[in-house]
Amino acid sequence: MTETVRNDENRRQLLYWRLLARLFSPDEQPALESASMAVVEDLGLPAALLDPTVSVDTVVQRFPALADELRGLLTTSDGEPAAGPARPGEAEVRRAALVSKLLLNVFATGSGSVSAGQLARWQSDAGWFEQALGAAPGELRRQGGELGGTLAGLEGDLVRRMHLREVLADPKLASRLTPSMSLIEQLLRDKANLSGVALANAKALIRRYVDEVAEVLRTQVEQTSVGTVDRSVPPKRVFRNLDLDRTIWQNLTNWSPADQRLYVDRLYYRQTARRTTPARLIVVVDQSGSMVDSMVNCTILASIFAGLPKVDVHLIAYDTRALDLTPWVHDPFEVLLRTNLGGGNDGPVAMAMARPKIVEPRNTVLVWISDFYEFDRSQPLFDGIEAVHRSGVRFIPVGSVNSSGQQSVNPWFRQRFKDLGTPVVSGHIRKLVFELKSFLA
Repeated sequence: MTETVRNDENRRQLLYWRLLARLFSPDEQPALESASMAVVEDLGLPAALLDPTVSVDTVVQRFPALADELRGLLTTSDGEPAAGPARPGEAEVRRAALVSKLLLNVFATGSGSVSAGQLARWQSDAGWFEQALGAAPGELRRQGGELGGTLAGLEGDLVRRMHLREVLADPKLASRLTPSMSLIEQLLRDKANLSGVALANAKALIRRYVDEVAEVLRTQVEQTSVGTVDRSVPPKRVFRNLDLDRTIWQNLTNWSPADQRLYVDRLYYRQTARRTTPARLIVVVDQSGSMVDSMVNCTILASIFAGLPKVDVHLIAYDTRALDLTPWVHDPFEVLLRTNLGGGNDGPVAMAMARPKIVEPRNTVLVWISDFYEFDRSQPLFDGIEAVHRSGVRFIPVGSVNSSGQQSVNPWFRQRFKDLGTPVVSGHIRKLVFELKSFLA
């Protein structure tokens, strides 16, 4: 190994040792700090990379050329997470300095109270970290998974350490907040204690988040085709429905080599009529404290499906009581303001409200979102679900459609749903979108 390679490896290790020291202790290690500063200056990088109080946004504003280096920094050319190099060179030392900046700013969140500005700065830094992994800002936190769940957890902790009511009461501070699932959860839990300016600011943040998530979900749903082609309806014989390829194929025996012409004795048309019976989608959402993410995501998803033609959507939320939110299903913002998150749950009460809505079982899908911890009500709820499923209703149990990726479903229910042939859908909301599209298509 040459001296240059050895020196580059030592410099790279030095930067990562300094990163570990700062992650586990807020106190500076003078020797590591001074040596790291020398490495950064030698690379021609700004000293601000070593200062955790300086946001990534600030660094990029002062040194715009670094923006392109940060995007995709932790991925390979094929978009996969990058592995460490076998023999570090100067480029890898530079990469270590940039990676250290991202990791320190995102994962060293400290302790004590948090201001609106600090939360906004962390969210921006986390966005840069997500871009380094090849994702859009906020995407990993919405998708969940191990890393996304960790980021969402850090964000939630920062929100809990913030004096939210005081921040909301100040329009200037409230304007610095960036909506996130953790923030919306706190707002929904605390909305009964807000009034005046604070309540108005809270509603604005909820509305903004709802619109942002709706845009993402709408993109996933927009390809949905409602209804199947009805073969019993003869095709309309107009030019735009002419199936030219089939017409030529079916008349090939009429080809005249002498005339160099194809004589057509029958035209074929595409069948375009679709069944007009509307699909009924009944969404039942557990709004107990453990299901906040699901309540927000599925409320928005229900509103999107409600906007599709020939889809009749009904929405029920429940804890120890059941609430029919169908009149407001087209406006998830209004639905969320009418929910009271927290408390226990009583699934049989919700089932009693849902069953009368089933008119044509084979044209109905029942989506039930819950962790299914019903305790002494477990058997009655399962008996009701089994009866509905046996009647021909498409039953989709959903254990989690949250942003953190962390979920717990009652094993008793999980096994019985599996035996019933309706396994629990859990993970990212994209899975639920896929299930619903397969029913409606």
